[in-house]
Amino acid sequence: MKVIDGGICSVKGVKANGIKQGKNGLAIITIDAKNLATAGVFTRNKVIAAPLTITQEALLKGDLKAVIANSGCANAFTGEKGLVDALWMAQILAKTLNCEPDEIGVASTGIIGRYLDKEWIGGHLDEVLNGLSRNKEASKACARAIMTTDTFMKEAAVELENCVRIGGIAKGSGMIAPNMGTMLVFLYTDAHLSKKKLSRCLKKAVDKSFNMVVVDGDTSTNDMALITATGYRECKEDRFQKGLELVCTSLAKMIARDGEGATKLIEARVTGAKSREDARLAAKAIVRSPLVKTAIFGKDPNWGRVVAAAGYSGAEVEQDKISLKFSDNKNEVVLVDCGRIVEGKLEALKSIMESKEIVIEVALGLGDCEATAWGCDLTYDYVKINAMYTT
Repeated sequence: MKVIDGGICSVKGVKANGIKQGKNGLAIITIDAKNLATAGVFTRNKVIAAPLTITQEALLKGDLKAVIANSGCANAFTGEKGLVDALWMAQILAKTLNCEPDEIGVASTGIIGRYLDKEWIGGHLDEVLNGLSRNKEASKACARAIMTTDTFMKEAAVELENCVRIGGIAKGSGMIAPNMGTMLVFLYTDAHLSKKKLSRCLKKAVDKSFNMVVVDGDTSTNDMALITATGYRECKEDRFQKGLELVCTSLAKMIARDGEGATKLIEARVTGAKSREDARLAAKAIVRSPLVKTAIFGKDPNWGRVVAAAGYSGAEVEQDKISLKFSDNKNEVVLVDCGRIVEGKLEALKSIMESKEIVIEVALGLGDCEATAWGCDLTYDYVKINAMYTT
């Protein structure tokens, strides 16, 4: 398996384009498939945005030949008008592509409680359509178009040993918590997989990647991850799964690194848990903890906050079996060894905390299950961004 350039446009049968003007953006992705299959996962928030309702209904009927997405307005908590507007987005693209509206996926991201600017979207539709392309710049343009408070566009792609390709783009920066975040993810592959297999692979990959990211603990109304297979190459499910997980994990780490106002990426690795769920609970508690996040921002070697987070996570923990170490992927410092404090390590810890990427490893000593979660530090700029989000 190798990492390749081109994002979603590295995949055979995929065309894309997008534009971004101020807070408004419009992205379109179209498919030329041999054997089409589409699957998706969506937010667990009970306040669900209109585009998700339209897209979920479409997936119940069949597969998606294209996706249209806008940024700047979430079209969430907008009632019946929101549903009409989301369906309108599907209809205007379907008319151009000569297909049915329920063959179009619709996505939106931005401010909740505001109606779509249909004039802006409709006025830029032809511009985006006329620029549809299979080149790598088209994937980047599409990824930029769906950004909101993101500071950089997010894309990843791999080629498997059998030449099957998997590519993805994503947006996400704030309102990120387990259960997915305010996040749009569009994944494509030229593998030939059934809808059932594709759905199974996506759920597993999302569970290990996007559902293990915490920026601020909020769960959005608009979370969506879609995967479409164009079906040009045969591929075994287990081989495909590994490639998909690599792409999703790469995108998830980008989202964590780009958390609103973030200066550091935090990776929490928990091993030795009695169960996989215990490992996940402890890892997510560490990257969710405001006290851990602020300590990382301030480079304060207050490692006790990590132990405390693991202790209240809901996972089974025995304090005399816990081990803890910090690293920057080059140097590491052991702070706790089977419940015993290792003295004289604070200066080494301070040095590691200067890094832009902090790895926290907690061994619970109770079993053989493990999990990894990603997050970021909590900074002054996070408050600034979200205090003035609509203004």
